[in-house]
Amino acid sequence: MIVGFLGLGRMGGPMAARLAGKCDNLLVHDMADEAVAALVAEGTQAAGSAAALGRQCDVVFTSLPTPQIVEEAVLGKGGVMAQGRPRILCDLSTSGPQLAARLAQELPDVACLDAPVSGGIAGAKAGTISIMVGGLGSAFEEIRTLLDAMGKPTHMGETPGAGQTMKLVNNLLGAVAIGVTAEGMAFGIKQGLDPARMIEVLNQSTGINSATRDKWPRAVLPRTFDFGFAAALSLKDTRLLLDEAEAAEVPLPMGKIVADYLERTLEREGRDADFTAIAKVVEEAAGLDPERNS
Repeated sequence: MIVGFLGLGRMGGPMAARLAGKCDNLLVHDMADEAVAALVAEGTQAAGSAAALGRQCDVVFTSLPTPQIVEEAVLGKGGVMAQGRPRILCDLSTSGPQLAARLAQELPDVACLDAPVSGGIAGAKAGTISIMVGGLGSAFEEIRTLLDAMGKPTHMGETPGAGQTMKLVNNLLGAVAIGVTAEGMAFGIKQGLDPARMIEVLNQSTGINSATRDKWPRAVLPRTFDFGFAAALSLKDTRLLLDEAEAAEVPLPMGKIVADYLERTLEREGRDADFTAIAKVVEEAAGLDPERNS
């Protein structure tokens, strides 16, 4: 099996690296030459273009930042489908169920899987990310060993977009956890509680969540705000969630609150801000000093 991987960014690079040696040949491509060189050094081959991946590969994985970029990279001039037709296209990006359905419709002779991931850069490197897969079960089983090499895959259903829908649900819960944790922590700190002790208690109580378990201990309590996921990407994902929910006629008021927090975080901290910097926005609104050292 010849496998192609398009998009070697902060998540795509580590995921592609875990496929090296798991297939007969692994071809990679990215707009950044240094990203390609890093993977070639690990035993992969540079494809040279997205079209070359589609022409030469049986399976093509994509890991790209936005739905628009995914669509152009797959269907556009010079894209994966410009010169060939891989048997399986597996999109690991968070690109939404509507695009997943459109790709499946536009490519009826290709088994299109949508397989967004969760678990961060550390999880991508360790092979522990969650992979939520929608599309044909037969195609899922055919590349199951490749997905297993990258993380923990779960087939969410045959309907195109099933994996993307699951990812958006996960994003909503994860983002709301950050926002509500920031609010609770700001209230407690304003009332004189020690933040480290608050997190210790929350993590042995019913208030435990993904933010109290890892984001606050790793990035907020030490005031480094470097968990590893950009606020800009989190806002992109949240806006995608809100757009998809509006199309499905499902109101998400908490999602809108999170989007507002993220917008304010970017305004305050700049485009390179980590999404854990939401805590600074909430603290400032509460009259606390967000620039304190601890």
